[in-house]
Amino acid sequence: MALLPSRVKYRKSQRGNRGGNATSGNKLDFGDFGLQTLERGWVKNIHIEACRVAITRFLKRKGKVFCRIFPHKPVTQRPPEVRMGKGKGSPEFWVAVVLPGHMLFEISGVNEATAREACRLAATKLGIRCRFVSRESLHK
Repeated sequence: MALLPSRVKYRKSQRGNRGGNATSGNKLDFGDFGLQTLERGWVKNIHIEACRVAITRFLKRKGKVFCRIFPHKPVTQRPPEVRMGKGKGSPEFWVAVVLPGHMLFEISGVNEATAREACRLAATKLGIRCRFVSRESLHK
């Protein structure tokens, strides 16, 4: 199952500005444990799906997983060995823009050791540094 929007207003988008830290989506809202980013970047739709599969397989249908990011931005590419000019390429994949502090996944209904290992497995699928957070660690 590929994550992508069902409809978009514009087929192609500009690269945009990725400055600053996450001001929304940076707290645990649904679960007791979470995976939080420490870097800024783009997370591809296939990487989000790989993380989700890794977490759910490790939890073995116990607990609940909340995915807090969605790939809304299309990224275009030109075919290889094409000369300069002739316009912008076609959309190839979709990315989610993440800023430092953004909560990627949340887990509830399992103990901390299980959630920590599930988040570790998911973090290896991503190209950005992440950390494991819990409700107790955020309230200190």
